[in-house]
Amino acid sequence: MNSAIALKAADFALYIDKELGVSPWLLIAQERVDQFAAIAGDQQWIHTNPERAAVESPFGGSIAHGYLIIALAPQFMDQIFTVVDSRMGVNRGFDSLRFISPLKVGDKLRLRVTVIAVTAQADYVDVKYQLHFEAENYQRPVCVAELLKRWY
Repeated sequence: MNSAIALKAADFALYIDKELGVSPWLLIAQERVDQFAAIAGDQQWIHTNPERAAVESPFGGSIAHGYLIIALAPQFMDQIFTVVDSRMGVNRGFDSLRFISPLKVGDKLRLRVTVIAVTAQADYVDVKYQLHFEAENYQRPVCVAELLKRWY
């Protein structure tokens, strides 16, 4: 069951400096990391070789790619909200992106989304979101980013 909140693009202005919601937890399995490594062409052993990573890395096992974490943002955001009066949404980039804590394979990840700013034009609405990726039982966030998105 999808518990995403339904919003009109203009509604984002009501949420400035407010949290839109939090996604459900997602287990980050080695299979997902390996699939991303194959697609991205990033086969670095800290991601794809759990045995070596357990012995040689400072993380005690394999870790997810930072870009895999970012690539999960659309899935998580769809679980939090849906824009009901938009033909399409276009990602416009990031004002900031920081990987804070390595995400160990086998841990759970979720996303917390806050609206930072909204600019409405005649044909579209620009929204800046704070993305706060957090892992279960971690002291610090895994990743924080400011995403710019345009809704037509």
